[in-house]
Amino acid sequence: MKQFLKFFLASTLGTLVSLFLIVLIVIGMIASMLTFSSKEITKVEDKTILELRFDKPIVDRSPTNPFAGFNWQSMENNEPTGLDDIIKNIVKAGHDEKIAGLFLNLSDIAAQPATLEDIRNELLKFKETGKFIIAYGETLSQKAYYIATVADQIFLQPEGSIDFKGLMAQVMFYKNLLDKVGVEPQVIRHGKFKSAVEPFMLNKMSEANRDQTARFIGTIWDNMIKQMAESRSIEIPRMNQLADSLVAEEGNTALNAGLIDGLSYYDEVLDDLKTKIGVMSDDSLTLLSFEDYFMANDPVKKKSIRSKKIAVIYAVGEIESGDGDDKTIGSDRIAAAIRKARLDDKVRAIVLRVNSPGGSALASDVIWREVKLARGVKPVVASLGDVAASGGYYIACGADTIMAMPNTITGSIGVFGIIPNIGKLVTEKIGVTFDEVATNKNSDYISIMKPLSPYQRDFIQKGVEKVYDTFISHVSEGRGLTKAEVDSIGQGRVWSGIDAKEIGLVDLFGGLDDAVKLAASMANIDEYRVVTLPEQIDPFQKFFGKLGGADTDALITRNFGEYGRHILTLKKLVKADRIQTRMPMEITIN
Repeated sequence: MKQFLKFFLASTLGTLVSLFLIVLIVIGMIASMLTFSSKEITKVEDKTILELRFDKPIVDRSPTNPFAGFNWQSMENNEPTGLDDIIKNIVKAGHDEKIAGLFLNLSDIAAQPATLEDIRNELLKFKETGKFIIAYGETLSQKAYYIATVADQIFLQPEGSIDFKGLMAQVMFYKNLLDKVGVEPQVIRHGKFKSAVEPFMLNKMSEANRDQTARFIGTIWDNMIKQMAESRSIEIPRMNQLADSLVAEEGNTALNAGLIDGLSYYDEVLDDLKTKIGVMSDDSLTLLSFEDYFMANDPVKKKSIRSKKIAVIYAVGEIESGDGDDKTIGSDRIAAAIRKARLDDKVRAIVLRVNSPGGSALASDVIWREVKLARGVKPVVASLGDVAASGGYYIACGADTIMAMPNTITGSIGVFGIIPNIGKLVTEKIGVTFDEVATNKNSDYISIMKPLSPYQRDFIQKGVEKVYDTFISHVSEGRGLTKAEVDSIGQGRVWSGIDAKEIGLVDLFGGLDDAVKLAASMANIDEYRVVTLPEQIDPFQKFFGKLGGADTDALITRNFGEYGRHILTLKKLVKADRIQTRMPMEITIN
């Protein structure tokens, strides 16, 4: 009886504690939601300096979920910032008479080259208003320095350094590992440049892959260094020489080389800012954080035109069948959003914002069809972000006009399929054997426990060729090129935005804001309201979903750091459709 009471009380106590914790979490969440939804309007004082840090991950679209970046293990919040809000508020600050200038307080920036260039271009437009930009960093990553060069002056902490060395693209290969554990990746592909499969079948880059990678990171670097050289009034060859010699690692040499304008401590930079706006050194300096400025009123009053709308549809992440979520392009969800915009008479034009390495060929075709239908009734502009390759380009090629940044990674018009054979792993390494009985010749199609038969491999190859032919036919139709021309620039080859424009895959350079303005011009409207689709996942629904199971991708990334992406690559391979339109599995540009 004593044992029963002991276990009963322990069980009851555990249940009560669990319920209590859940109640506390829910109450905290509701309180945070109320705080989030009832933030006071930020009042901007005269001679305010706006401080931009960019110390949180930058995504295409600001999340509505206040817990989007919340770490439930450390109980810390690192909510991502939307590129859409960053651009909107830089524009707002340019028109705001109370904003005297910008203070870029930088270290590193969690963003890719095209996003960085979009932000940099908006900062250049801000300077055209006559207001100043001052940049400072204790240390500056190469990404941060690229942004900082737009400033009138760059200051570095006296003991700080700049990571200025050029770009490197790194690919990790798994062939030797797979050989050791007894897994055979059976690869069927079209396109000599379709390097998405190379990590599983080679232990280094093929010559074709090395050639294309050198080309696209070379053009991206040429574009970046040209802009930095122009801003710093240094010749391009000299900039490359400085990158080769790593001189920016030491503050004095960086100063002598002209990469920065001074070595100053934070308080000295603040004193310089006070001088710029004409306040006494003992007066307080009004620094306003960029996040708080999001809640400030826009000084330019805009009419709310409810009858004229531009729909911006965000297609972000890997492409798969089904609903997907805010980080994954689900064909059902995105197709429904495009359809909704097409059928809404108040939506005068559509901007499809694509930031995707591709994914399922079938899911890509479902979305492409809706883009084509929408193009038949109203203007459709595709705005390409950091990556819009393979399936990402597939869904964009049906648009009237395609806009990209020079640093966008795109193209990769090619198809592949991977069927893993784990028979050797299971039988020789683990010791499990299988036997089977089948009714038909190919009842074992597709088995991961044994190799494909020649007939089965040929059958899949025909499917890959069919998808590739469909892919290049869609591109041919959408871009006004012959199939032969598309095939010559296809073959799975990855291009930078600069080269993509030269070969006809892209029409214009520009960011998301430029795409919206172009769509409005094509629809012949001057005043309009921007609406965003698809509707973001309800934060309560997402939160309670996580109570039932952990976000495994987030846990992997958190626990394994930069190497977690390789585990996620293998995870994606296991759950992927047989035939994929996808760029190389993992390319990291540092």
